[in-house]
Amino acid sequence: MQSNEDWKIAVKAKIDEVLANGNPAEYPPPASLPATIDHTLLKLDATPAQIDALCDEAIKYGFKSCCVNGSYIPQVAKRLQGVGTIPCAVVGFPLGAMKPSAKAFEAQEAVRDGAKEVDMVLHIGHLKSQDYVCLHTDIEAVVRACSPIPVKVILETVFLTDEEKIAASFVAAEAGAAFVKTCTGFAGGAASPGDVALMKKTVAYKDGAVRVKASAGVRTYEKCLEVIKAGADRVGTSSGVAIMEKSDLAPGSY
Repeated sequence: MQSNEDWKIAVKAKIDEVLANGNPAEYPPPASLPATIDHTLLKLDATPAQIDALCDEAIKYGFKSCCVNGSYIPQVAKRLQGVGTIPCAVVGFPLGAMKPSAKAFEAQEAVRDGAKEVDMVLHIGHLKSQDYVCLHTDIEAVVRACSPIPVKVILETVFLTDEEKIAASFVAAEAGAAFVKTCTGFAGGAASPGDVALMKKTVAYKDGAVRVKASAGVRTYEKCLEVIKAGADRVGTSSGVAIMEKSDLAPGSY
């Protein structure tokens, strides 16, 4: 799609299709709960010692990734060397309002430092103004900079209408995102099963090539299962250890 008018037509068609698509499906529990969890520490006062502890917890429980700010990726990559857990970096975090070239450079640096996944925040102002050309350019710049490393696109759903959630998910899928993700956790609100289901329906046309990550406010085992049943393929949380301790999985069976 070359023009913004072309994008608006395509987005409107996708919105109409998704909203007319009946009740959401319920998805089964994952074969491995820890493998769905991105163990996260993004606080501005996080210390190197806390990052090491995060990595050690992730290794113990077999979490999918450790998700951290870019400056800590070299440390995380070294700590996780030779284990199944991977380093994940956030980019354009938490506002997403910088230039595409700045995001792309930050993403490229994270990948060079050892990131195996990148979570970027989209430009919410472009989405709100329906400037889909700029929105697509923003996401695609990061996807290209990271290739073949998967990119998750954070929508910050707390600010969006259902129509905007669908539009953002659709544009992200068209730009080559591997995941669409609910929230940063830095703007209030939380991931909801309804948002996860809506995003899942939106990207379903990609036949599994684009998945959904639920993030923000997932602090309990029950909430974790709730968003997974709604369609989350990945869960971002700083409460991974608490979730596992409350799960019905016997120690050593994860």
